[in-house]
Amino acid sequence: QVQLVESGGGLVQAGDSLRLSCAASGRTLSTENMGWFRQAPGKEREFVATITWSDGGTFYGDSVNGRFTISRDIVRSTGYLQMNSLKPEDTAVYYCAVGWATISKSGYRYWGQGTQVTVSS
Repeated sequence: QVQLVESGGGLVQAGDSLRLSCAASGRTLSTENMGWFRQAPGKEREFVATITWSDGGTFYGDSVNGRFTISRDIVRSTGYLQMNSLKPEDTAVYYCAVGWATISKSGYRYWGQGTQVTVSS
């Protein structure tokens, strides 16, 4: 079992930056991917970014590519999502997840509880 706890969300203005964290516990991650997804009210949960824990390979959704950066600290068992140039349309609950999928949310087995990000215009 893997437990995931997100933190770092908040209320910011358009153009600002935020860094989300996702602390993993329960067992050591190895070859899994840690992904970030987001869900705005009334919308489907959307893929944001993913990182392969073992080699740091990354992949981004089109809407955040070039603005967001995903990373991980193996020693701290923590993943990060650095979000720059935030836009009001980035407003959502952000979830981290661990699994063996890339962009498909159904392929992620473990999920955090989510952290709210609100971007005002």
